[in-house]
Amino acid sequence: MKPPRPQRVIPIVAAPSGGASCPPERQPRGLLALTGDWLRDHGGLLRKLQWAVVLVYAFLLIVPACLDLPDDAARMWNNLTIFAQFVFWGIWWPFVLLSMVLFGRLWCGVLCPEGALSEWAARKGMGRPIPRWMRWGGWPFVAFVLTTVYGQLVSVYQYPKAALLVLGGSTVAAVIVGFIYTRGKRAWCRHLCPVNGVFGLLSKLAPLYYRVDEAAWRRSQDQRQRVASVDCAPLQPLRHMQGGSGCHMCGRCSDHRSAITLASRPMSDEVVRVAEKEADGWQTALIAYGLLGVAMGAFHWTVSPWFVWLKQTAAEWLVDHDIMWPLDTDAPWWLLTHYPMHNDVFSWLDGASLIAYVAATALTLGSGILLSLALAVGMAGRWQTQRLHHLAQALIPLAGCGVFLGLSALTVTLLKAEGFGMHWVNDARLALLAGANLWALHLARGILARWNCGLRRWIALLPFCGALALVDCAWGFMFWWW
Repeated sequence: MKPPRPQRVIPIVAAPSGGASCPPERQPRGLLALTGDWLRDHGGLLRKLQWAVVLVYAFLLIVPACLDLPDDAARMWNNLTIFAQFVFWGIWWPFVLLSMVLFGRLWCGVLCPEGALSEWAARKGMGRPIPRWMRWGGWPFVAFVLTTVYGQLVSVYQYPKAALLVLGGSTVAAVIVGFIYTRGKRAWCRHLCPVNGVFGLLSKLAPLYYRVDEAAWRRSQDQRQRVASVDCAPLQPLRHMQGGSGCHMCGRCSDHRSAITLASRPMSDEVVRVAEKEADGWQTALIAYGLLGVAMGAFHWTVSPWFVWLKQTAAEWLVDHDIMWPLDTDAPWWLLTHYPMHNDVFSWLDGASLIAYVAATALTLGSGILLSLALAVGMAGRWQTQRLHHLAQALIPLAGCGVFLGLSALTVTLLKAEGFGMHWVNDARLALLAGANLWALHLARGILARWNCGLRRWIALLPFCGALALVDCAWGFMFWWW
């Protein structure tokens, strides 16, 4: 009788805190990797920080809306309303955008009050699956356009009630969506947040990202290691994550299966390499018609002589035809700007003219940019729509720079009112635009080089420069001409 055959024993390696597996022999981890591990291991501290941001956000958003509007003598240091205006629109928004380029979506994962509230609501809520309508790829573009235009109609940058309506309304929507859909995830941030698309584009330029080692992941699976799953709030496909546009940089997945590591990369890597397959038509629309079109019109209309001409021409035509109701100023403040005590009231004609001007600016600039990109793709060789979408990604630095310049214009205005000398600002703006143009050219050259089009890539850069010139002229008119 043969002795019993010994059973095969498969070792099970327990995962350390944070859900990451730890093989017996490992290379020393660098500073960035250890930073990611620190974020993973201090999730409780980060959540407390998020709640602190929520409290500050709520205070600065709600309290000024309950106070009387400041008079002309009020200043930032003695008036909460002006201080909150400076914090939200002078510091918060422009420098959150800048942080996307420097650190990826760290703001989203560590500080964003909407993300924290939406995830908290999802842990307490109904846990329904994300519906098909929410997964539509056009929401980032549509939400950005609608929020931008509506913000201009109610003067969101100038009045605390309008800020409470726009920002507070977005926050309430984030909580409602979180309560209804998913269990502890951020469906709002992934699909419906008005700035999700913008943040996703800008974070492609960041030098930091979480690198996924496919070989290490496979080894972990081959060894049958029991590893706790990662609670990825933005619902990223961790194993196949190639870039940082959807990652919230929270660190929860750091060292998962010894395969995910916070690392550095060339700032052109994701745009040139990853976007070759991931770029799509909605991202192109957001770049050309959103960031370089709608946003440009929203920043321009207050100083544009063309807007004045459009409104005057329409008003004369209405009067000549005895159509007077569009000149009425009886719209409520939550629909059109209505602050008669400060001589700031929009008529129905003002609102219609603003929408028409922004739409015309977006169509003109966006179509001109797309035409220039199409010519560049055609000159580079074989036409492919995917190549058009890929080349459009090279405009991300200029698009981000433009939104930063437009938002920081309010920063400059508020600082001037406080007596700060800002004579250097236009030189700084010119330097930023020049740097963004050079960065865009560098990205375009890298993209064209991947198409193996030889010397044609240098010819194709000419129409691409035409797209840059269109955007530069628009900013030149705003800051140096009008």
